[in-house]
Amino acid sequence: MKCLGIDYGLARTGLAACDPGGVLAYPLKTLRLDDFSGRKALLDALAALAESEGVEAVVMGLPLLDDGSDSLTTRQVRKVAERLKRRLSVPLYFMPEFLSSEEAWSDLREAGVQHSRRKAVLDQQAAVRILQSFLSLPPDQRMPA
Repeated sequence: MKCLGIDYGLARTGLAACDPGGVLAYPLKTLRLDDFSGRKALLDALAALAESEGVEAVVMGLPLLDDGSDSLTTRQVRKVAERLKRRLSVPLYFMPEFLSSEEAWSDLREAGVQHSRRKAVLDQQAAVRILQSFLSLPPDQRMPA
């Protein structure tokens, strides 16, 4: 199953995709809110990208607190997911995430990516982690949005 992974942020949104077999996630791109006329235009672009990539599902990282409860950011992501879901013709899933950006930073450092370049691809790498975690779950354990 080809999927689109999203690490949503207020300023930047990292995207990842996977192979058609749903085995390996890879970085796709980073969208900056400043490059759009507003959040509605960003969501329209995400939906258009999902369609053009031919994905069968979209996976959005859900930033939960350490105890599994919602934070203000979690509530914002849920609201954005609801708005995005109305624009999609494929299912939207949540993948609970803890420290995905910190782990992505470590991944990039270990891969030898220069410090100045890491920030540019950090959100994409976080989306890769989110999507790869989702792909490793049995289908009955996936959380629909």
